[in-house]
Amino acid sequence: MLHAMPELGPLLAAGREDDIFAYGPDLVLCRSRRGRPMEREAKLMQYVAAHGYPAPRVHDVRAGGSELVMERIEGPTMLDVLSRRPWTFRRNAARLASLHRRLHGIRPPGWLDGFLGGGECLVHLDLHPLNVILAPSGPVLIDGTNAKAGAGAADVALTWLLMTAAERPAAPAHALAAGVVRALFVRAFLGHFDLAPVRALLPEVAAWKCEDRNMRPAETAAMRRLAASQAQGS
Repeated sequence: MLHAMPELGPLLAAGREDDIFAYGPDLVLCRSRRGRPMEREAKLMQYVAAHGYPAPRVHDVRAGGSELVMERIEGPTMLDVLSRRPWTFRRNAARLASLHRRLHGIRPPGWLDGFLGGGECLVHLDLHPLNVILAPSGPVLIDGTNAKAGAGAADVALTWLLMTAAERPAAPAHALAAGVVRALFVRAFLGHFDLAPVRALLPEVAAWKCEDRNMRPAETAAMRRLAASQAQGS
């Protein structure tokens, strides 16, 4: 017996490359605006889930690979929670650090490309509060588009760069407060790691990320400033 396909629902979120729509009561459909193939991302989500890592269940890849149907995870993003309840920054920094450590503890599959010379860790390369949903059962990581095999310290370095440099629209009255909370959150997150290897990789990771066509000029400039300041020990 054939089952009717769910109807495409409203737009739930829009990233820099993809749009996410409701798809029936318990699924979402992620659609690439440029026709980017998503088979690899789906395969990675299935791989980490098989290792007990919190990731959405994959249901289908369609439209020539440019659409990914997966489990709908209910809950706000970590960034939303930090924006509404900034006093939770320590708890959420610990959650984010734990997601890094757990992912880096998974041996990367042989079909993943290496990142900056490769390594023994599975690295996400986009593991920041906007890509973490705080579901009732716990944090869930989404968007494995950039994942590779590399060094865990490189993944932490990239998160440091992204969280420090990413532009966030804010009303002038709230800009200062948002900047203070962001700085406190970043410091709390970094406190969970040995920073010597992270700092050592910061310039190379920054140079790589600054080549990303999705980065804005102000963001790349901020990344270069951070890498330079850490290299000088300031």
